[in-house]
Amino acid sequence: QVQLVESGGGLVQAGGSLRLSCAASGSIFSIALMGWYRQAPGKQRELVATITSGAYIRYADSVKARFTISRDNAKNTVYLQMNSLRPEDTAVYYCNGLIVPSGGRANDYWGQGTQVTVSS
Repeated sequence: QVQLVESGGGLVQAGGSLRLSCAASGSIFSIALMGWYRQAPGKQRELVATITSGAYIRYADSVKARFTISRDNAKNTVYLQMNSLRPEDTAVYYCNGLIVPSGGRANDYWGQGTQVTVSS
């Protein structure tokens, strides 16, 4: 069974930084894409950033030049470095992976979410 486990959320003042990590574990054959989404209270879940196995990266316009996504393929881990945080970045951040489990087909997996709160 494949699992995604996030870490690194917390409370930070505006202008501060946080680094999120997400490790995929289990019987994994390959990971095509990993990324981060977020959901603020009363809003829909939205894409933050994604990175493919070939290191193609996509960012939401709202986080460009402030957030950096990276990936360690050997560790099946994706990171999100968040700088110059704003109160509007407050949300639950979810890790996502498009993963092929051993002996199975590609599927979409989600972590449990980690809270990021930015105070003004």
